[in-house]
Amino acid sequence: MDELDAALVEELQRDGRQTNRELAERLGIAPSTCLERVRALRKRGVITGFHAEVDMAQLGRPLQALINVRLHPKVREAVEGFREYVTELPETLAIFVVSGGDDFIIQVAVRDAGHLRDFVLDHVARHRNIADVRTSLVYDHIRKPTSGTAPERSPRRG
Repeated sequence: MDELDAALVEELQRDGRQTNRELAERLGIAPSTCLERVRALRKRGVITGFHAEVDMAQLGRPLQALINVRLHPKVREAVEGFREYVTELPETLAIFVVSGGDDFIIQVAVRDAGHLRDFVLDHVARHRNIADVRTSLVYDHIRKPTSGTAPERSPRRG
């Protein structure tokens, strides 16, 4: 990925709804070059889609939490089965399969503390492979608008 590709990705992360002409103008390139580059980024799998950001409070789910889960036994079937199970739950926003003491961190959005308690007790802790569950409330969720796509520079040896 060169600097132009990185700039295209960063601009599209900032505003994925801008037109090709607007994007080209922002970066000082021809619209045809811009379109060709964006198509190539999609074809290579760098850009995997365009998404709407949603205010969960406006959808009646203002309370977010992170649920740390440890499984037993730690076998592929248990991990894959639990991942599939929590993916289907409507409260689930994101699932992270992690290393260390926990196996999963699940980000959820719910109506209130009672809904969170019921979700953890009725859906997470009840699953057959659960060894431990810990829940943390999210006070603020700050999401960076871009992922810092500039190419990494290799360290100089000297």
